[in-house]
Amino acid sequence: MTQTNTHGPDHVEMNPDPAAFDHWPEGMYQEMLGDVDNGCVGSVLVSETDTMRIWHLRIPPGKRCRFHRHVNRYFWTAVVPGKARGFFSSGEIRDVDHFQGETRHFNYGEGDQMLHSVQNIGDSELIFTTVEFIDGPNAPLPVPDSVRLAAQGNQK
Repeated sequence: MTQTNTHGPDHVEMNPDPAAFDHWPEGMYQEMLGDVDNGCVGSVLVSETDTMRIWHLRIPPGKRCRFHRHVNRYFWTAVVPGKARGFFSSGEIRDVDHFQGETRHFNYGEGDQMLHSVQNIGDSELIFTTVEFIDGPNAPLPVPDSVRLAAQGNQK
C-alpha cells in the first residue's frame, strides 16, 4: 500500500529541477539553496514567547530580503502600501501590490513549508509585521541572537 502525503493549502514544494529557476536573476537559486534553514522571517525579532515570535520586516526600495522558510502558521500585516515581487522555491515569481492594513494568514501542517524571498519593486519602503506561531506541528527554525531586538539595542 502506498502512503500519500497530504499537505495544507499553503505548502510550497521545493522544485528539484534547477532548470525551473533559469528565469531568476543570476546567483539567486544558489542563495535559496543556502538559505533552506533560515528561520528569520523578518528583519528584527521584536518579541518572543513559548508560543509565538513577532517580527518586523523592512525592505527599502530596490532591495530584497534573504530567502527564509516558514514551517508553522503565521500571519503578516502590511504597515504601508507598496509593490513586492516574491520568489518561491517552486520556481514561481509573483508580483503583488500591497495596501496598508492588508493581512494574510498561512497555515502549515506537519512537514509543510514555504521557502521564499521578497523584493521591493516599488518606490517606498515595504514594512510588514509578522506573527509566527511556533507551537505548531513542526519544530520552529532557529534564529541567531543578532536578529533579536534586545541584541540590537534601541536602534530600530
